[in-house]
Amino acid sequence: MKLTPHLSGALLLTLTALLVPTAAAPALADAPPFGDIAVLARRHTAAQISGFLTGFYGHHGPSAHDRRHRVSQQLREKQRNNPDSDVLLCAQSKPNRITVGPATVAQNAGVGWATVTTHWDGGSTDTFTAYVRLDSRPIRLDDVICAG
Repeated sequence: MKLTPHLSGALLLTLTALLVPTAAAPALADAPPFGDIAVLARRHTAAQISGFLTGFYGHHGPSAHDRRHRVSQQLREKQRNNPDSDVLLCAQSKPNRITVGPATVAQNAGVGWATVTTHWDGGSTDTFTAYVRLDSRPIRLDDVICAG
């Protein structure tokens, strides 16, 4: 089962940050000034995002506690609107195994992401992208974009 992907604000911000050179990029409303080291220091790093996503997804998917407390309101609503699918896994059942790729951080966009791969019976795999806002406190999953 593949959910219909949608372009979220996080994805649009990510694409903008990748396509526009940093020096020429207009300052985003929630982006800190370049000289504000204290604000940047409070943002999540790629290593923190990788660790969070690895722990969040575990071997077979997020726990009930993590589903309630470690996801954005947007994702909770997305799940309510898709009761027959697991929007956090882009699937309808639990995979045999989950792996999380290296995280990427776009400071100007205020978001980080990693590709998550689900492994299924028969050796098949699926991938999706998991997004985390760099300023989320505590760290939480902000959005998931299914791969197709």
